Amino acid sequence: MKPLFFAMLKLYAKNVGKEYSRVDVQEALKATYGGFKAFKDKDMDAALMTACSNGIIHEARYELDAAGKLVIYYSCTQDEADVIDSYIAD
Repeated sequence: MKPLFFAMLKLYAKNVGKEYSRVDVQEALKATYGGFKAFKDKDMDAALMTACSNGIIHEARYELDAAGKLVIYYSCTQDEADVIDSYIAD
């Protein structure tokens, strides 16, 4: 099993161009990683922002949810996926 952060990045790399919010990532990884301590909203947001700050993924768009909270969607280009794949094996 990969570390949670690696699994998050591989989700983007395997789905180049698809936009995922933190909630989408959590849904996709919930079965395997749902019990992990770092699976909390705050920690997942921090991991995604860190990956974005390091140029591994990028912010695709923003929107407000029904409660008026900001939702950030991230995506991955083929170049970004190539970087992820060069460091993290399947």
